[in-house]
Amino acid sequence: MNINKTTGPVSAQRGKLRYTILFMLFMVTTFNYADRAILSIAGTAMKSELGFDAVTMGFIFSAFSWAYVLGQLPGGWLLDRYGSKRVYAASIFIWSLFTLLQGGVHFLGVLWAVPALFMLRFMVGLAEAPSFPANGRIVAAWFPTTERGTASAIFNSAQYFSTVLFAPLMAWITHAYGWSETFVVMGAAGLVLSMIWMRTMHSPKDHPRMTSAELAHIRDGGGLVDMDQGLGGSKSGKVNRGVKLGYLKQLLSNRMLAGVYLGQYCINTITYFFLTWFPIYLVQERGMSILKAGIVASLPAICGFLGGVLGGMISDRLIKRGFSLTWARKIPIVAGLLLSTTMILCNYVDTQWMVVGIMALAFFGKGVGALGWAVVADTSPKEIIGLTGSLFNMFGNIAGITAPIVIGYIIKETGSFEWALVYVGANALLAVISYLVIVKDIKRVELKPLDDAGQPYKKLSGAES
Repeated sequence: MNINKTTGPVSAQRGKLRYTILFMLFMVTTFNYADRAILSIAGTAMKSELGFDAVTMGFIFSAFSWAYVLGQLPGGWLLDRYGSKRVYAASIFIWSLFTLLQGGVHFLGVLWAVPALFMLRFMVGLAEAPSFPANGRIVAAWFPTTERGTASAIFNSAQYFSTVLFAPLMAWITHAYGWSETFVVMGAAGLVLSMIWMRTMHSPKDHPRMTSAELAHIRDGGGLVDMDQGLGGSKSGKVNRGVKLGYLKQLLSNRMLAGVYLGQYCINTITYFFLTWFPIYLVQERGMSILKAGIVASLPAICGFLGGVLGGMISDRLIKRGFSLTWARKIPIVAGLLLSTTMILCNYVDTQWMVVGIMALAFFGKGVGALGWAVVADTSPKEIIGLTGSLFNMFGNIAGITAPIVIGYIIKETGSFEWALVYVGANALLAVISYLVIVKDIKRVELKPLDDAGQPYKKLSGAES
């Protein structure tokens, strides 16, 4: 009996170590988003105790993203220079430490609490800057192209799972013990996680449990298994891994990437509404208690998680069925984001269960459409995946600066969330337009090699070559 080389015993020998790595990425990203979202859960109690108004809360919400954006290019350089394992471990440890310290700002008094909280949130953002570019690098190294959409969607969907897992827990801690204890518990848990990361994470070629069959499957399917070989001190190789102005110019002048960057900014506007103002919307606009808001916020998050995983699976299935990479990525992105515009309908209903149902539908759609990191893994130049992912993340997370502040001003001027929801829904529509009109073919960018001066190499004549 003939056995197909891609099935049967060979498939069994191939191993599933890459899914263990993906699970680790998922858990780290879950904590990543939990630490970003603590302020939204504890925010109402903090406002009452420390006397913050909506605009002040908007600026404190945005502190994370100011640093997160500023840290993207240095974070990408560190990843390309020293590899994902060590840089990510340091990132987890530092952001968890500053999360823990936020629990003590009330000891400083009202006058100093605002600047202290702003600076601590700023440091959390700076420390988290390498996290998602590292996720993108690790997925590009550990997964072949036909599995990359699902893998990227799974780690990206951790933002919703984080809410499902931690929003009720953080709301309970805030309700039972106080808002400061929430920061302490989450920060301490993150410090432990950084130790676990160092013991479990390796590059594909260096992992002690990697089989030759699985390594071949990843490499032959387009996985960049050699990405981190020789990093940490070697200066060999023709490609300069430093942050070169010439490389940045090539990335910024690429129309496809410009459309992807704009789309990610709009998608992240939805994300940051959910991470910052959504629980407060449920308390202030819909009359829920803090505890109930924390529990209810997990329901749309569950739908966002399911939508995120489904979007990646649909995209990879389309590739296997013969669709081009371009349309396999664009179809779920466009369909999902169109669905997410339904959140505007919350302005026209009064009952709490209908609000929750509409938000669940909207975040399900946003999850389906959140394939930006799969697109980054598909399109990044092989030599500077960390830098390319950082640039993508930098533009996307400018929304973390603008969205909380804009929404804060809208609420202050209008006295309600009505136009805030219109603002968020309009961003979803703009993302659709960006992917349909600006982004053309989705394909890997080929860099022009640069010399040590950051200039393109001159072509050699036949005699010189």
